[in-house]
Amino acid sequence: MARLVLWDIDHTLISTRGVGRDLSAAAFEEVTGQPMREQAQIDGITEPVIFRETAKLHGLTTDRKDFERFAQALTEQHHQRAAELREHGHALPGAASALDALAAAGVRQTVVTGNVKGAAKVKLGVFGLDTHIEWDAGAYGEDADLRPGLVEAALRRTGSGPKDAALIGDTPADVEGGRTTGVRVIAVATGRSSAEELLRAGADVALQDLTDIDRLVRLVKADTLNMT
Repeated sequence: MARLVLWDIDHTLISTRGVGRDLSAAAFEEVTGQPMREQAQIDGITEPVIFRETAKLHGLTTDRKDFERFAQALTEQHHQRAAELREHGHALPGAASALDALAAAGVRQTVVTGNVKGAAKVKLGVFGLDTHIEWDAGAYGEDADLRPGLVEAALRRTGSGPKDAALIGDTPADVEGGRTTGVRVIAVATGRSSAEELLRAGADVALQDLTDIDRLVRLVKADTLNMT
């Protein structure tokens, strides 16, 4: 059984309903001095890559120090506008119950997310989804550009092997992060990818959402994911 769950955040546990982009735009302008006219692809992509590619769309070349400034500005934007995030965004159906049920089953939980750590904590905190998350065990946009690197970082920090973990996410990039590192993947079709697309990407199982709590817990605790 998996003794550790690695959660993605956006479109897996929460939806910001456009507020996240607004906060990124404000941080981008603060750091670069230019309004963010367009944004690079974001689905399953980490913040350092989004920032770098978005800067390129504006004719800018950035380095690690620029990203670190952006990460700090983005965190501050999330703190300052947490009420706006709470008003317009929402936890996805079943998210709170899933976190509670897994905790009750004795499963450790952390996050593997492209968000910077400060923003991730605000995002889950404003919707009351942070209670069971081991923040220092997770992996964030500051840690790696690609999902496999994030999964590897979280496994190191938790002292877990791939067979002891399950990753829950909504994008093909999440699936890749699990497959590349040997971590099984429970995909949820709560983002832009359908269950069929996530299975084709290599997910072990794909759920429509998180509302079937009993099934989710069984999948996490099962020795294999060959379950209906």
